[in-house]
Amino acid sequence: MPWPERIIVDPEILAGKPVIRGTRIAVELVLELLAAGQHEQEILANYPGLTRDDVLACLSYASYLAHEYKAYPIPA
Repeated sequence: MPWPERIIVDPEILAGKPVIRGTRIAVELVLELLAAGQHEQEILANYPGLTRDDVLACLSYASYLAHEYKAYPIPA
């Protein structure tokens, strides 16, 4: 799922947090719900403006961020 088509960052929406395009639903909310064990169908039922592709875009975005993160150990 190409997340840039569905995830936007706009300083005028939720203080610039990444959101699903056309909504005020933060990517972090969807990820937190999934991490808490909610099933995709339950999330879609609770947030009718979302689609399965939106949920997959959130996961793809999280994967992108995890790949971009660089950790450099500090020598002791």
